[in-house]
Amino acid sequence: MNFPQHTWLLALLLATQTAAAQPVSLPGYDPAAAEAQRALEARFDTALKEADYRGWLKQWSSGPNHVGSPHNLANARDLEARLRSFGWETRIEQFEVLWPSPKTSRLELLGAKPYLARLKEPPLPGDSTSSQTEGVLPPYVIYGGDGDVTADLVYVNYGIAEDYEALARNGVDVRGKIVIARYGKGWRGLKPRLAQEHGAIGAIIYSDPRDDGYFQDLPYPDGPARNQWSVQRGSVANFALYPGDPLTPGVGATAGAKRLKLEQAGSVLKIPTLPISWGDAQPLLAALRGPVAPEDWRGALPITYRIGGDGSARVHLKVEADWGSQTLYNVIATLRGSDYPEQWVIRGNHRDGWVFGAADPLSGTTALLAEAKAIGELARQGQRPRRTLVYASWDGEEAGLLGSTEWAEQHADELRRKAVLYVNTDGNGRGFLNAGGSHALQRLINGVAADLRDPDSGVSVLERQRARARIDALAPAAKPAQKDVAKKLAAGGDVPLKALGSGSDYSPFLQHLGLATLDLGYGGQGGSSGVYHSLYDSYDYFARFVDPDFSYLPLLSQTVGRTVLRVANAPVLPQRFGDFADADAVAGYAQEIKQQADADRESARNQDELLAAGAYPAVSNPNRPLLAPVAKPAVPVIDFAPLDQAIARLQASAKRYDEALVAHGAGLSGDVRDKLNTSLQRIDQTLLVQTGLPGRPWYRNLIYAPGLATGYEVKTLPGIREALEDRRWDDLRRYIGQTATVLDAYREAIDRNTTLIEPG
Repeated sequence: MNFPQHTWLLALLLATQTAAAQPVSLPGYDPAAAEAQRALEARFDTALKEADYRGWLKQWSSGPNHVGSPHNLANARDLEARLRSFGWETRIEQFEVLWPSPKTSRLELLGAKPYLARLKEPPLPGDSTSSQTEGVLPPYVIYGGDGDVTADLVYVNYGIAEDYEALARNGVDVRGKIVIARYGKGWRGLKPRLAQEHGAIGAIIYSDPRDDGYFQDLPYPDGPARNQWSVQRGSVANFALYPGDPLTPGVGATAGAKRLKLEQAGSVLKIPTLPISWGDAQPLLAALRGPVAPEDWRGALPITYRIGGDGSARVHLKVEADWGSQTLYNVIATLRGSDYPEQWVIRGNHRDGWVFGAADPLSGTTALLAEAKAIGELARQGQRPRRTLVYASWDGEEAGLLGSTEWAEQHADELRRKAVLYVNTDGNGRGFLNAGGSHALQRLINGVAADLRDPDSGVSVLERQRARARIDALAPAAKPAQKDVAKKLAAGGDVPLKALGSGSDYSPFLQHLGLATLDLGYGGQGGSSGVYHSLYDSYDYFARFVDPDFSYLPLLSQTVGRTVLRVANAPVLPQRFGDFADADAVAGYAQEIKQQADADRESARNQDELLAAGAYPAVSNPNRPLLAPVAKPAVPVIDFAPLDQAIARLQASAKRYDEALVAHGAGLSGDVRDKLNTSLQRIDQTLLVQTGLPGRPWYRNLIYAPGLATGYEVKTLPGIREALEDRRWDDLRRYIGQTATVLDAYREAIDRNTTLIEPG
């Protein structure tokens, strides 16, 4: 960027510190600087061509794209060549990972009405790639165990922890049995993992039409919903312990890396697991007897949902894999910064899919390449970004964030020194901006969203987000936190960033390395849940049901492109620490935990009273008897004072810094800006502890982590929150102290930065 002293960008970033409702109007700053910014972004926009998105998506999704497929490698080489032609230094980095390929799958119902499951997805009219059979992975889940088992079948609803509590009250035990769970509520890998922990010897996961089939809409190809034979593939690796290659936790899976033995790999499950369609599930479920399933367990199949476990349905399940390895191909493109080449803004999207992967993930890959093309054109025009940009096409995400994790582990030391931001996208849909990440970047994203026009509504992306949040807060089931946010939005406040758990490639950067991170994408009004991870996630489906006008892919490029360029050229990196410290983030998370402790204490006390009074037998229905629940452990009074005090200090320091930057940021010398940016680049690393979380040291961030028992769902302040949920009182007290300590370290860094900013 060649504007004198970069005044236009400083005006932009300082304005995002002060203006909530209209970040790009730059009130109080030189109108010429604001106009220069608008002109720059207009030039970026003109390089985004709809034909590129359509052409690339159709080409890349024309063949199977799983790890190890020839078409996935061809796409990697195509991306490498295109990025190089756009002026980026480009290379392919390879890693060798454990990759169990499906070898044999069989599922059959035994007894008087036998049924052999099809386990196949047929071609569909109007879906041109669904007739391909060569090289297509059959329906399976990766990193489940091998096994050939025969046992009674038990229906476990979604197969999450609360469902096993309901099973116990119904007198049903899954030990030595095979469970069948429906997709939904929890991440798929939790279902066989919990089944394994409860003693089951096999697991089946099916897609119920209530959740994503004909109960929701017409099935594909007539509509967007999942059809009778569509199967959701996926990973069941226990990534809550660690993502990436199961044999190389913590280190890059290079050819010479030291590897665990397979039996030592904690993220690999032991029991055989198979995903099936509702067409294959219906005969199995219809054969079950035993207790009638609770009302909220009942799907949309035309049967009486029963739990089984009484010998009424016996099934044979066989799953066998070839436990070999595969090569990952990460495409890494670099555009060297003009002023700060040793400071990196990294942007990634994965490329591998379970079959064709048009929506997930190649739609996001088209946005990434379009951005790189536009930014490369700006660089050719002499407008090279000040900081280095690194654009990455990850391989192996679907199996467990393999490519991104191995790259981040391999380059960990360099990333800790150089990375200022990681921006992630995945598959893209249509509708509302979904933005999550490091809360100090909240004002940055609100500023970007305010500058962009939503294609469907015609209002700004930010205005549409605000409208949805305020309307959602009127719903009868709206939570108090939603209503509080709605009040702030009505007054012109920012839309809060969501805290990130897991499920895409941001995890190693945020939760292992402690880097500032964002995850961005559009959805909510045009998605691919009806074909998710199936044969039918195709270009034809995407063009009909996800984004028919191909208008939200350019919008994603505009959203990420602006974010990347603003950070890459920022005179001062754009963190606003009040957003991290306030009631929508850390302070709010602490309040939630305290309220949960109080509620748990009251619930346990009330349940003890009811058990002692014989209340549960008194209300039991003799036609559908339930056992009394197991008594809950008592919850002691917990001293949260160290955490509360650390948060209060943090809030005061954050306010002082934010005000100081607004007042004095424009006049900082180059030397002060350099020192300040060096500190800001590393500040999120103070939120890590070297020992990590209990039982999973790979996860080091004490603010954000995926839940050990919730999969993708985030657990904020995870050391404290999970200790409370698991009734580990010593850990709870320890992590209150440790979390207070890292918040104090973060606050001390903020104070040092404020001292740099404030005049002598």
